[in-house]
Formats: sequence, structure tokens, C-alpha cells
Amino acid sequence: MKYARFLSDTLTIGEKMLCSGAEVSRVEDSIIRICSAYGAERVDVFTITSSIVVSVVFEGKTYTQTRRILNYRTDFDMLDKLNDLSRYICKYRPDEDYIEEKVKTILAKKDYPKWMRLIFWAITAGAFTVFFGGVPTDGLISAVIGFLLMLCVEFVEGTGINKIFSNLICSFFVTVSAHLSVFAGIGISADKIIIGNIMLLIPGLALTTSLRDLIGGDIMSGVLRFCEACLVAIGIAGGYFAAMMII
Repeated sequence: MKYARFLSDTLTIGEKMLCSGAEVSRVEDSIIRICSAYGAERVDVFTITSSIVVSVVFEGKTYTQTRRILNYRTDFDMLDKLNDLSRYICKYRPDEDYIEEKVKTILAKKDYPKWMRLIFWAITAGAFTVFFGGVPTDGLISAVIGFLLMLCVEFVEGTGINKIFSNLICSFFVTVSAHLSVFAGIGISADKIIIGNIMLLIPGLALTTSLRDLIGGDIMSGVLRFCEACLVAIGIAGGYFAAMMII
């Protein structure tokens, strides 16, 4: 077995699990179990939100590889498939070719079509607006803004801008759009429209995962995720504040 290639494939599984929303303990446990199943004498894994470092000893020789994590995208379907693959690998110990092929197949899965995601964003924004006390008219306006918000998010993130400033811009867009709809006499309550769309930007999963990491003993990763969630939230608040200063 080519251990360097095997470690690279294992690290890819861990990397994609982390990017898909897995907690640090799950990523580390999966890598350790996979390497141990193939007879690793020692496995040391260090994972934080932005990096994974793995050092493995096979037949008295040490192999070390590192992955830099740049982007996250919550995808529980991919996470579930990668988790199943890691369990299969531990149980049946297939060769490197099989592992590589399965990983490529999982990563090549098609995403939901854009039109469907636009509809989901619109429905979610409208539902939150009504949930927080908005009238049906506000919900409809919020759905339209939510539809446009997803296009705004994709455009801004496509420029490669920092996520904090990305959320600031999107929050600014939501606030201005909500108030314009009220000024035009279409919307009734700007704050209800705003909160319905802001809920789409709030980093709730990042905050939840940070608390889970902290409880699990991964203090560094938990603190990093928590700080990231707070900074993103500050960006959202900054966009709202900037819009209100102009309006």
C-alpha cells in the first residue's frame, strides 16, 4: 500500500467532513479510526476550523500531511455519505483506488438547482416574517427580498470578499429594500421584513457547532468558531446600522 496516497485520501475525507459542517471531534475520530484500521502504529490528528494536521506511523515510518481549510458550506447530505464511507472503510479496508473513486463520486454529486434554492430562500424569509408577527403582505414582500437576497449573496461571495463584509453588504441590501417597500406603500412593517431575511444570514450553525466543540473539550476550535460567528453577526449588525444611517 502507498501510505502517502492513502493518507491523502483519508485527509480529503476529513477535510470535506469539516467543510460540510462536522464537529472537530467527529473529523478527528474518523481519521484515527480509518488509519488504525489499516494497521497504523500511531495516529496524531490536530484539527481546528482552518487547518487539519495528521501524522501517522506505518511500519516504523512517519507520514505527515496538512490541509488548509478556506471555505465552509453546510451540506449534511455530503457529511452523511462521507461518514458512511469512513465506516465502510474501517470495516472492509478497501484499496486506495476504491477510496479515491468513492470520494470523487461523493464530491461530484449535483447540488440542488438554482431555481429551487431561490424558492427555498423566498419561502423561508416569508415564513420567518409571518412567524415574528408580520402580516401576510409583509411575508410576501419578505419572500421577494429573500429571493433577491440569495442572488446578492452568490454575487458578493463570488468576488471572494471576506465573509464578514459579505454579510455586511447583504444586510445593508435587506434593510434598504425593506424600508423602500414601506416607503412605497407596499410593505407594512419594515422591522418584520428585515428580521425575516436576516434569519437567513445569522450563523446559527457555526454558533451551535462552537458550543458543541467546547463541550466536547476542543477548546481552541470552539473558541475560533465562536469568534467567527460573533464577527459575522457584527457584520450583519453593521450592515443594518449603515443602512439606517443613510435612510
